[in-house]
Amino acid sequence: MTNIPTVFWLVPIASIVALSMAWFFFRSMMNADEGTPRMREIAQYVREGAMAYLKQQYKVVCYVFVALAIIFAFMAYVLKVQNPWVPVAFLTGGFFSGLAGFFGMKTATYASGRTANAARKGLDKGLNIAFRSGAVMGLVVVGLGLLDIAMWFIILNYFYADEPMGLVTITTTMLTFGMGASTQALFARVGGGIYTKAADVGADIVGKVEADIPEDDPRNPATIADNVGDNVGDVAGMGADLYESYCGSILSTAALGATAFAMNPELQIKAIIAPMIIAAIGIFLSILGIFLVHTKEGATMKNLLHSLALGTNTAALLIALASFAILYLLGISNWIGLSFSVISGLVAGVIIGQATEYYTSHSYRPTQKIAEAGQTGSATVIIKGIGTGMISTCIPVLTIGIAIMLSYLCANGFDMSLSPQSIAHGLYGIGIAAVGMLSTLGITLATDAYGPIADNAGGNAEMSELGEDIRHRTDALDALGNTTAATGKGFAIGSAALTALALLASYVEEVKMAMIHAVQGGQQFIDSAGKIFDPSTATMPDFMNFFQVTLMNPTVLVGAFIGAMAAFLFCGLTMEAVGRAAQKMVVEVRRQFKAIAGILEGKATPDYGRCVEISTKAAQHEMILPAFLAIIIPIVVGCVLGVAGVLGLLVGGLAAGFTLAVFMANAGGAWDNAKKMVEEGNYGGKGSFAHKATIVGDTVGDPFKDTSGPSLNILIKLMSMVSIVMAGLTVAFL
Repeated sequence: MTNIPTVFWLVPIASIVALSMAWFFFRSMMNADEGTPRMREIAQYVREGAMAYLKQQYKVVCYVFVALAIIFAFMAYVLKVQNPWVPVAFLTGGFFSGLAGFFGMKTATYASGRTANAARKGLDKGLNIAFRSGAVMGLVVVGLGLLDIAMWFIILNYFYADEPMGLVTITTTMLTFGMGASTQALFARVGGGIYTKAADVGADIVGKVEADIPEDDPRNPATIADNVGDNVGDVAGMGADLYESYCGSILSTAALGATAFAMNPELQIKAIIAPMIIAAIGIFLSILGIFLVHTKEGATMKNLLHSLALGTNTAALLIALASFAILYLLGISNWIGLSFSVISGLVAGVIIGQATEYYTSHSYRPTQKIAEAGQTGSATVIIKGIGTGMISTCIPVLTIGIAIMLSYLCANGFDMSLSPQSIAHGLYGIGIAAVGMLSTLGITLATDAYGPIADNAGGNAEMSELGEDIRHRTDALDALGNTTAATGKGFAIGSAALTALALLASYVEEVKMAMIHAVQGGQQFIDSAGKIFDPSTATMPDFMNFFQVTLMNPTVLVGAFIGAMAAFLFCGLTMEAVGRAAQKMVVEVRRQFKAIAGILEGKATPDYGRCVEISTKAAQHEMILPAFLAIIIPIVVGCVLGVAGVLGLLVGGLAAGFTLAVFMANAGGAWDNAKKMVEEGNYGGKGSFAHKATIVGDTVGDPFKDTSGPSLNILIKLMSMVSIVMAGLTVAFL
């Protein structure tokens, strides 16, 4: 067993600190007053609906996980094309991902009513409870993620450290628990996204457009389902999503470090634990940033955004400085260059966040122009929103491109020779840039999880009839939440691009390990010149040549086209799923308005449970096909087109999926905030022609920003993870 450096133990310590602080914030929130009996009643409706849905979703996902674990066990113990730890690692990845989502949603369902009640006392009070409740989600994700990583590193180090290429085996095996996290995240995002948007679209079309009643009005039968959906989609789904992003970036970087420094065992172990240490320090700095967030009564949107930016930017600046110290003290060669790789990832995250804020906040011109377009009808709102979303892809794509090049060149000393060592060190730099972007996820995710809590608080205030002044405060918190949620989605998509690129390199390493095991079993590989290919001594360029991974190889191009198609197919399926579920919701809400006398007069209580049931059944049914396609496509491509086809698939899926995800998230966020801008009294205010036009735009944008768009970053990484786990099967078909 290799001696684990003492500094490594900072990783499990940081994870325990994160979970302890999450518990502290949770208990602080629970000690706050939930408000009037009516506020408690509404919060209980939402809580029960959310937990009932999550229980049903986890039951379905459990069946899927058991089936996949059996398949992996067959591949590992019978076919012997996988490491025997893979089935167990896969299950733990899914378990911790689901657990992170569960804790986050449990907190959110208790926090929304308390946020509404705190808003009765002041804006800062409401912001404090909502944000720190969102911080529970952020700290649970990073705490469980690092705990899972530390646990597996210790276990596998005990069994494999003394073997040849032991650290490479350990890190590539650890990558497989990322597939469990990705699979759970996809089901959570897709299922939750379908649930929440079916209810939201149904509630808006019939309630706000046809019946001309306010948002979150208790007379609307879909209101409770809408509020439940905010939690299952934007909290539980988003938590599972970023859990796998966080773990994937650390694990892929550790695997690349094991390869890049394989010739120097002393540096190799340090390169492996470096991303874990950076993430651990990021936890402490995130906690510091959380305590810096506060505001004042009467704050404008820019004031509120500044409050959140103070916390997130302080944490980001400090982790940038800390990276120099961490890499220097670890004694890693070119520690200065690698530190700048970390900074390139951090800066890229900040730029993408700021660009997303510019294109989605109604404090800026793009969203203001969409609201203005509402004066001429819903068609111009939709056209303007689509155009804005498309234009908004430029800055994130260019930013990620520059970050990739800078992180690669900084890590390899600006060596453009494309030598094996230069490539290995450069790819490690890209991986550590992804870690840098996600290192302060504890606070970054808090700003995202804050959004649905504030949204539900507004709903509670409306249904409890707290008054215009309270509703004005919750509307301000909600509008801030829309912007932070859009910013969080852009951040998640950006980190997914860097992580997926690092996973692409990790896939080649997994293929290498699979080929080495195949050679040990008696299999031979013959190259194009008729010579025996030895995978144990081959470099990455050697593998590229062996598998003919060039743009002139039609197999690579076909794989790239399939990858791009997969992104659009996935979006099409999820958009149609929301459409079908929303149709059922619209029909049900219209039926209740006609069949139950006195609803619109407030004299009768709607059947909220029926709408919750429609969303639940639709989500459970509709999430299966898109999720399975994400798993099946890489397996089929690997068996039919081989390694070259899989690499093409992953590149095509990454390029198309990243751009499409940014477009959908930003267009949806801009439509939502354009509606909010009109509701604040602009262009006629609530009930005006412009308001109804922007509501239509918002309903189109709902599945864009909360179902299809955010699910794409999971699709990108899940296809990579499936390819890595199935590398042994792909090699068996060579």
